[in-house]
Amino acid sequence: MISSVRGTVTSISAPAGAHSHVVIEVGGVGLLVQVTSAQALVARAGSPMTLLTALIVREDDLALYGFAEAGELMAFDLLRGVTGVGPRSALAVLAVLSPSEIARAVTADDDAVFRRVSGIGPKTAKLIVLSLTGKLAGMSGDRPTPISGTAIGTEVVLALVGLGWPERVATQAVEAALEQADDRTSSDLPALLRLVLATLGRRQATEVSS
Repeated sequence: MISSVRGTVTSISAPAGAHSHVVIEVGGVGLLVQVTSAQALVARAGSPMTLLTALIVREDDLALYGFAEAGELMAFDLLRGVTGVGPRSALAVLAVLSPSEIARAVTADDDAVFRRVSGIGPKTAKLIVLSLTGKLAGMSGDRPTPISGTAIGTEVVLALVGLGWPERVATQAVEAALEQADDRTSSDLPALLRLVLATLGRRQATEVSS
């Protein structure tokens, strides 16, 4: 699993709709990372860049998708869990909407927002709202109280709050995840994000079935 990359930008593709890519050299190896057109516009050849990444593995392809913020990575993972939304469609959504805008649209049951994204039809837009309902509730712009002893844990809480989770719920989920995480996961922001997201998903499933 490649959860983040940090290196020097060697090339940037011209934006093709919402998508683009950058090549980042890490230890002498050039990694091609799919990004939104907005992310490509801020990249500069010869300059350093750090991206949180999701590695998508298919039978005939390996693709890296990169994001500047933890909230974007979490939104990407959530969107990919919706039937009919692949990684390129999820990236297209994030090229148009920020994580907080996605959360507001879901909370307001506004699928029209997603229909404005190229490649997202009416049925898929409704599925996005239905699938993400309850996962992004409780918008808040306040910075959470730091979690004692771990800056990464606090950043995960911040990302969850930015996506719409109540701070209390996010903090409890991160603390629970840190208790069961090994040293590598607890010090790896993307890995901890995914562990917390899985914890929250199991909690919601239990609440629904009970």
